[in-house]
Amino acid sequence: MRRFSVVIPVFNKEKYIAETIKSVLNQTFSNFEVVILNDGSTDNSEAEILKFKDPRIRYFSRENSGASAARNFAIQQAETEYIALMDADDYWYPFYLEEQNRLLNDFPEESVFATATEIKRNGKIFSNNYSIKTFGKDSVLVDYFEASQLDSVLLSISTVLKKDVFENVGWYDPKIKSGEDTDLYVRIGIKYKVVFSPKVCATYMVRKNSLFQSVKKLEEKANFEAYEVHEKDNLALKKFLDLNRYSLCVLAKIEGNKEAFQKNFKKIDQENLSKKQQFLLRQNKTILKYLSKTKDNLEKLGLRLGTFK
Repeated sequence: MRRFSVVIPVFNKEKYIAETIKSVLNQTFSNFEVVILNDGSTDNSEAEILKFKDPRIRYFSRENSGASAARNFAIQQAETEYIALMDADDYWYPFYLEEQNRLLNDFPEESVFATATEIKRNGKIFSNNYSIKTFGKDSVLVDYFEASQLDSVLLSISTVLKKDVFENVGWYDPKIKSGEDTDLYVRIGIKYKVVFSPKVCATYMVRKNSLFQSVKKLEEKANFEAYEVHEKDNLALKKFLDLNRYSLCVLAKIEGNKEAFQKNFKKIDQENLSKKQQFLLRQNKTILKYLSKTKDNLEKLGLRLGTFK
């Protein structure tokens, strides 16, 4: 039986999907299947996918259902115990699955595994940063919320999950258009530890037309209200949610949505924010828009400021 099921939902990625598939097929660890779902693409994504004749590929196509439903469908078709998440326009280094297989062997009792990543945006590559106290060369077992207060240790290109994790915490929420990944990771973090390798094994590509860039409306973001019941007994979760509420407050200010700003702001323990974040929440819409534009311009020069961190 195959070790991993690599699941790749595809929607209008004709320019990138071939390179993504190549990075998967070129893995030094080769015992895997690839489950690809063409989620109603209107470009030539299907033609690009069908150029590959590797017997490990299982191809599905159906009408567009959105990112969450598409990923749920692909995962449900998987025939192995371990699900390796992958986006249709990102990149794995050839040793990615080999590293994940090492993690599985070293921590056989665990269910959630991840490696470090880098991010490519505006033509520049940046290292992701993690809030891991014992960060070093060796893989570690971490609390998701404690480890993800800078960048998330779980991403849709660097995470392997036992399939029964979805049965225990639920699937991607189709109602959420932006932040559905984080919404899932919160549910995972409440119930599971994460086996994390500091070895950079994947590159997350941020493109101008990506969902990450295009979804800016507050109502389309995950609000995490369902997890407030767990905050009292989990201070790391409380801080993690406060940092996400901070981001929602910034977006609310930029949108001029005073009600949404106050709703999220009053839930934040200010001690969980940096002085810079507290300062930014006091700024007006015009200043925040200017700072956001400046941040993008600095990244084009190779200077990463993070998301107003």
